[in-house]
Amino acid sequence: MELLPALYLLPVEISEAPSEMSIPMGNLQIVKEIRHFIVENVRTARRALRRWHRDFPIDDCTFFELNGHTRAESISAALDPLRRGLPMGVMSEAGCPAVADPGAAVVAIAQREGRKVVPLVGPSSILMALMASGFNGQGFAFNGYLPIKEGERLAALRELESRARKLGQTQIFIETPYRNNRLVEFLAGSLRPDTLLCVACDITDPARESVVTLPASRWKGRKTDYDKRPAIFLIHVPS
Repeated sequence: MELLPALYLLPVEISEAPSEMSIPMGNLQIVKEIRHFIVENVRTARRALRRWHRDFPIDDCTFFELNGHTRAESISAALDPLRRGLPMGVMSEAGCPAVADPGAAVVAIAQREGRKVVPLVGPSSILMALMASGFNGQGFAFNGYLPIKEGERLAALRELESRARKLGQTQIFIETPYRNNRLVEFLAGSLRPDTLLCVACDITDPARESVVTLPASRWKGRKTDYDKRPAIFLIHVPS
């Protein structure tokens, strides 16, 4: 297939489950024709491409690494192949690029220049957690990470809980995986007892996936072990 000169946003698996469980066949056909990639990590991107196509011509490809260490003034140059009329792919470490992901920076440049941007279907732990939580899926907000300092974290949580109560809006956030257990303990002790907390962990992993929704009061003392596992946290205040 001949691709348009566009920026293709290529979702990546979010668990160790086989690729066919979450990556559509149409994506794999598109990837076959791309030789220029903007990636969060070159090593994991190369692994994903070989996982999708065992004979993928890695040595014929160029990779521009876009992450927290990339200088802002160098990002625009990553789109030079697209400016020459060639298709390009954007890949995150896991999940959908440009959603809670540095790839958003290069997509913004492409949009400002009037380039064609093509988002492809794939796994998003944020949306899949929301789907399974039982919370409001028409009004929700993803808030990234809560502050690390305890006082600031408590103030931020109080604000999210207030929004959830006043607007009926589901509030979604994440944590560094090795601090997940401490976050659950903090949430259980800081939220109102009737505020609902959902912890969605290892989404798309058939053996380890867990999505549990309970009032904050029932999370207190509950035996859980979410550390070092990818998790999404959601809160909702029942009306």
